[in-house]
Amino acid sequence: MKSTHSLALALATAITCGSAAAADSKLSMLFDEIPIGSWSTSAELGAITTSGNTVGTSITGKIDARQELDDWSNQYIFSGYFKEDETTNEHGEKVRERSAERFSASAKAAYKLMSNHEKLFVLASHVNDKFGAYTKYSTLAVGHGSRWYQSNDKSVDVEVGPGYFSGTNDAGESEHGLTVRGAASMKWKISQSAIFTQTISVERGTSNTHSIAETALSTKINGTMQMKAAFSARNDTRVPDDKKNTDTQTSLTLVYSF
Repeated sequence: MKSTHSLALALATAITCGSAAAADSKLSMLFDEIPIGSWSTSAELGAITTSGNTVGTSITGKIDARQELDDWSNQYIFSGYFKEDETTNEHGEKVRERSAERFSASAKAAYKLMSNHEKLFVLASHVNDKFGAYTKYSTLAVGHGSRWYQSNDKSVDVEVGPGYFSGTNDAGESEHGLTVRGAASMKWKISQSAIFTQTISVERGTSNTHSIAETALSTKINGTMQMKAAFSARNDTRVPDDKKNTDTQTSLTLVYSF
């Protein structure tokens, strides 16, 4: 009888400890994290073709690869966007002209500190934008990242640190100098099939402040496919007279995760 009570007590203790461990594990391994020693990659693609009174084609794509190691968290992002329109030239001939062409790549390596979600990072990025205020823009930044808020369905991450930029504006003038970079990322798991994200980064230099923001809502179609609606904006405070400060893009893409 005594052994039966001891067994029951041990079983209850194991269940209680197991539930607490599961809760802790659920909190530490959030919905947007990946296991140690593995990769998480997503590829998204969207295209729009119009005909009739307006003829044109636009394509946007992105590859986002994340790697989680014991001491490092690495991320590699490649994206591209181009748009062609059919116009009539001065001779009355219909021609197709490229009206947008942008390619970007970035790589970030973050070293994990002792505290949970505290990291030291180094980031390198480059943008080629044929029709933008800056035709070329490269950044190298280092700094500290931390998680300011975490729950079972939300997270907020913040990064800050110094950097260096080099760019060429549309007028062909070269610019470079030191910057202070700040970035924030918020993720909210609305339901089992929908995630809302908001990201923003600001690089302030002596001659220009460069900002990028994206608001997105992703919904699952099946285990590997998602539909993503996003609005992004890029802003530069110093641009040539014939250019606008802000470029925006609204997109609807299919995302494949593997």
